[in-house]
Amino acid sequence: MFARLRERRALAVLPASVARFYGDALAVARERGHAWGIEAATRPAELRTLLDLAAGARLIVELGTGPAWTTAALALGQPQARVVSYDPVVHDHRDAYLALVPRDVRSRIEFVQAPGAAGAAAGAGPVDLLFIDSTHEREGTLAEFRAWRPRLASGAVVAFHDHGHPDFPGVAEAVAQLGLDGEAHGGLYAWRAS
Repeated sequence: MFARLRERRALAVLPASVARFYGDALAVARERGHAWGIEAATRPAELRTLLDLAAGARLIVELGTGPAWTTAALALGQPQARVVSYDPVVHDHRDAYLALVPRDVRSRIEFVQAPGAAGAAAGAGPVDLLFIDSTHEREGTLAEFRAWRPRLASGAVVAFHDHGHPDFPGVAEAVAQLGLDGEAHGGLYAWRAS
């Protein structure tokens, strides 16, 4: 009971359509025993920050689709944006989660089954928001940032997920090696291209 109350409070920071989707996705994950989907999803407070960083974006690129909760939330929260998500693996239950959003929202989402760095060669641009949430390793994060850097729009935001997370030190190591002067927002590190 207390867990559900905490969940409702956490979801209250999100726009109504995104909060509804996240609540429905949680219900589907519980029903299907998909604990990894719940664990892998971007936390509501971080998602709120990500949605704010994406304000006005026309093209959002996500590296690391996972259960696609963040993918769908970005498309719901930014109705003018196209969202392209790269992941070499199609994770369980992705279609069930996507079925929770309206068809017109799904029509603005594209999934590419490829690693994030490899996707940059054929990827579209200019990218207004690049969300890196894939390998969580230093070398992989460096490769993805470097591959996508030429495709960023002026003023684009790059958000690194799980920055500072003790299980994923490679993210913070990559950010430090790149010398990016950005800001930490909980588990997100955001840098703006000049």
